[in-house]
Amino acid sequence: MITIAVDAMGGDHAPRSEVEGSVLAAQEYGVRVLLVGQPNVIRAELARHSPPTVPIEIVPASEVITMEDHPAQAFRRKKDSSVHVGARLVKDRVADGFVSAGNTGAVMTTAKFIMGTLSSVDRVALAAPFPNARGGVSVLLDVGANVDSKPEHLLQFGVMGEIYYRVTFGSRKPRVGLLSVGEEEIKGNELTRAVYDRLKALPVHFVGNVEGGDLFSGKVDVIVCDGFVGNIALKICEGLAMEVMKFLRKTYKSSFASQVGYLLSKGAMKGIRQTMDYSEYGGAPLLGVRGVCVIGHGRSNANAVKNAIRVAAGLARARINERIEQELSLTQVKA
Repeated sequence: MITIAVDAMGGDHAPRSEVEGSVLAAQEYGVRVLLVGQPNVIRAELARHSPPTVPIEIVPASEVITMEDHPAQAFRRKKDSSVHVGARLVKDRVADGFVSAGNTGAVMTTAKFIMGTLSSVDRVALAAPFPNARGGVSVLLDVGANVDSKPEHLLQFGVMGEIYYRVTFGSRKPRVGLLSVGEEEIKGNELTRAVYDRLKALPVHFVGNVEGGDLFSGKVDVIVCDGFVGNIALKICEGLAMEVMKFLRKTYKSSFASQVGYLLSKGAMKGIRQTMDYSEYGGAPLLGVRGVCVIGHGRSNANAVKNAIRVAAGLARARINERIEQELSLTQVKA
């Protein structure tokens, strides 16, 4: 049975969402869950949900890393945090993966230093899945694990992202694009121009440059960029989606005629919300660490936690790190 450690103290709604999501995952996916955190708090929440037969255990951790904590300081000072303990469970092979919706920077820092990185990987990458216009899923990486990147790092991101897409979404030949300011080969900054020809030479289905407008078009499956650009793109998309939904609700409710239209279109709006719902994708895997680590949104609800556990279990079953090591060693891409 696959075992996933869950940071029960991370996220805006912890431990309620983490406990409920873990119970659902244990019931639906046949995984064993280790809830990491303060036992009394977890136990009280677990009593509201868990039937006796669900394979869930509590692993004590006395400290909590908050969203306000500085990642490096939290890593050094809070050695018995739920994030530290969860990462150590993976390192010690007690758990096959770790899920947290806590402080993203702290989770990345802790995972990198405690789990370590794969020997073939110079920089880890955070890969964010999102829906596209063709009814499928596209993946953007890196979305924040690295502020500055070298060409070799982006090449590794391309290989890791392509493997992750194959393992998770079932495509045998994902299309890989490089995020730039124009589709032409000569467009871009020094970094993207240095990457273009080398990415084309790798054993991936590289389709060339893509622009920001292609993020949701479905033109490509895997979009490669440095973490600075990727994080800004991701936050703009998240903010825009929220504001568009607010605008539509406000517009429809502004007059009687609009209210009638609003009532008639509620089904369509519900469909849009479900399609764009981040909770269906669970979270973003931190690719390149020596273990499986999935980082969820701070606002993760029970459904998001459940799906993050599903993603982590799937990556563990597919032995994604063995595939990354094998395929990167063949490309011989090193910084």
